[in-house]
Amino acid sequence: MDSYLVPRGYGEAEFIEKRSRFIGQVWRVETEEEARAHIEEVRKKYHDARHHCFCYVLREGNVLRYGDDGEPQGTAGQPMLNVFVKEEVTNAVCVVTRYFGGILLGAGGLTRAYGGTAKLALDAAGISRMRLWAVLAVPCPYPLYERMRLLVEKCGGVVENADFGTDVLLTVLLPAEDVDGFQEKVTELSAGTVEVLVEEERFQPGPP
Repeated sequence: MDSYLVPRGYGEAEFIEKRSRFIGQVWRVETEEEARAHIEEVRKKYHDARHHCFCYVLREGNVLRYGDDGEPQGTAGQPMLNVFVKEEVTNAVCVVTRYFGGILLGAGGLTRAYGGTAKLALDAAGISRMRLWAVLAVPCPYPLYERMRLLVEKCGGVVENADFGTDVLLTVLLPAEDVDGFQEKVTELSAGTVEVLVEEERFQPGPP
């Protein structure tokens, strides 16, 4: 199953340029309907703003859309879209709202402001990788706890939960294709005393 990058969550950022206020927002979406719903939601929330420029990227159907909402062509939606294409992030919608400050920015200034605000909003949202993850139960003696935790991180996994009983029972999220290699390293670390149990597999976002 393929893996791909998506926004980790909702992100918002503001940028001021020559008294113009730019408010950027990013969401993860699955469909055009979801993307357009967020765009309309922003139009209503900031109904007194002059411009609501947008872009969205969807993996299914390879959809790329943008709108300049009255700004000069190529100065708003396209530079916003370029941010997501460059970062290889999909299933995302971004809206940048502009409150005009009374000073013209020119084509170059607008391009930098819209593209820059989109990048700030994406940074605020963060990036995750959608992929097939294995959920592992990893029993761990207390003396090995710190080393086991570091091993999980080194192998690209995440400790979702640690249950401290007689031993520590770690719930670990690991890329499904890396489970065998991880088990080998655990066997080596524990001298064969710890066996990793695969509880389930999930297709979901995780670390990039």
